[in-house]
Amino acid sequence: MYSIKVTLVAGVLFISSIWLIFSQERVSLSSPPNVTDVNRTFNTASPNLVVNVDLVNVQFTVRDERGKQVTRLEPSSLRLFEDEHPQTIRYFSQETDLPSTVGILLDTSSSIQEKFSFERASALEFLTKVIRCKHDEAFLMTFDSDIRLVHDLTDDPAILVNALNFIRPRGATRLYDAIAQACTEKLALVDGRRVLLVISDGDDDASMLNLRKALKVAQKEDVMVYAVSTNPHGLSPEHLSGPDKVLRRLAEETGGQAFFPTTPVEFARCFERISTEMRSQYTLAYNSSNPKCDGTFRKIRIEPANKKWVVRTRKGYFAPTR
Repeated sequence: MYSIKVTLVAGVLFISSIWLIFSQERVSLSSPPNVTDVNRTFNTASPNLVVNVDLVNVQFTVRDERGKQVTRLEPSSLRLFEDEHPQTIRYFSQETDLPSTVGILLDTSSSIQEKFSFERASALEFLTKVIRCKHDEAFLMTFDSDIRLVHDLTDDPAILVNALNFIRPRGATRLYDAIAQACTEKLALVDGRRVLLVISDGDDDASMLNLRKALKVAQKEDVMVYAVSTNPHGLSPEHLSGPDKVLRRLAEETGGQAFFPTTPVEFARCFERISTEMRSQYTLAYNSSNPKCDGTFRKIRIEPANKKWVVRTRKGYFAPTR
């Protein structure tokens, strides 16, 4: 009888020790790598601790009143809102020189026949100035009446540069379908920073999806869209054409930016700016104060202490549905 009691006690102690280790592992796994725990409220010695790992991750950039990127920022200088309700920033980090996964989406429809040399030059400039060999990965996709994966992910931009020589414009335009396909079939399958560069005139005359649905897909997959317009420009941003406004909306609502170059100098600057933003961004994470898992879209707003600074980030996210 005594040996049975000893065995039972030993078993209970063994199970308790395993539970303690498991609880501590749950705590460590809940923290994203290379970030600062702003609250620092964890007690890893408590075996009864339950950690909510449903964090909302937000990448963003900040520029000052002169348009220069702000590279030193503290979480205490920011206020975070979800649907205009204040949120507590739980983790905060500045990411520099991180690798990116980039999709290059090239419009090859008949509508850009006269602008195709500009499109090809844009893609070439991006590949040579932004994508770093053996560091970033990129794929090349075209869209017209069909959507084609010209070349899958590679860390050698020279391969994609060569593939550009075999592309010819034709057919209708499926911009929205192409954005959704690039996000779901390629970018959703990778971790880390996901960027989609769209080079197009912004027109669409053949997609099954509309702009709102394409945006929803990009937002659900946390893809940041940058767009370079191939349309002739010269007017102020307030006088953009309808298709250019589409490109601007795709970019702004996903945390990216749209560019409307009119000169070779502006053309070069837009890629320098994209490169700078891809290399240095801030990331914060928080637990939403809204516990509902209703799949609704929730708006995000980051307010800097300096009112002259401009924060660019995605407009929101879709709540889980479980």
